[in-house]
Amino acid sequence: MVKLVLVRHGESTANASNVFTGWNDVPLTDQGIFQAKEAGNLIAQLTDFYPTHIHTSLLSRAIVTANIVAECCNLLYLPITKTWRLNERHYGALRGLNKVHARDMYGIDQILRWRRGFDEVPPKLAKPMQDRRYQNLDPKLIPRAESLHQTQARLMPYYYAEIASRLLNGEDQLVVAHGSSLRALIKKLEKIDNQEIIHLEVPNAEPIVYTMDQHLNILDKKILK
Repeated sequence: MVKLVLVRHGESTANASNVFTGWNDVPLTDQGIFQAKEAGNLIAQLTDFYPTHIHTSLLSRAIVTANIVAECCNLLYLPITKTWRLNERHYGALRGLNKVHARDMYGIDQILRWRRGFDEVPPKLAKPMQDRRYQNLDPKLIPRAESLHQTQARLMPYYYAEIASRLLNGEDQLVVAHGSSLRALIKKLEKIDNQEIIHLEVPNAEPIVYTMDQHLNILDKKILK
């Protein structure tokens, strides 16, 4: 058996302000730092979790959470990979917009479809964002907006190559990412259909622990609180 632990970052300043974030880089709040420490302490209590690698995104709120969790678990020595493929879903032109204001602009039903649907793409940016962290990435890969389906499509190659490959080798893995990118991964892992995914929520800093067999079939799922 092998374990995969997924953690959404602690509360960010955008979470606290109730704005769409996506690929915007925002810091954790003091509450978010506290939540990350709590998540780390919960993971540290697992008696049968021995990860060999940590995976996170290129966004500060996930990276800082990953470092805090690693410190709480005495895992700072582990290699950590930061990849754009674990970034939050790109919310396009909704980025930085207050969610209440967005509902007034576009309507509650449309916002729900953009936020929770699988194939709905929010309004796109006029051109791809410019950011030094993506300077070595093929510009064609940088989205101007993404559906959850598109987020899943760019995330899964990394999962299979870098995470599942280690799990199949019997190595526990720790992933610290974002609400929508984790929803996209969980949808695939748990074979959740396109309608049911609307109801899936991944709270900040509540570790999800999967126990898997040698074929990566899920034997058990626990949410640590």
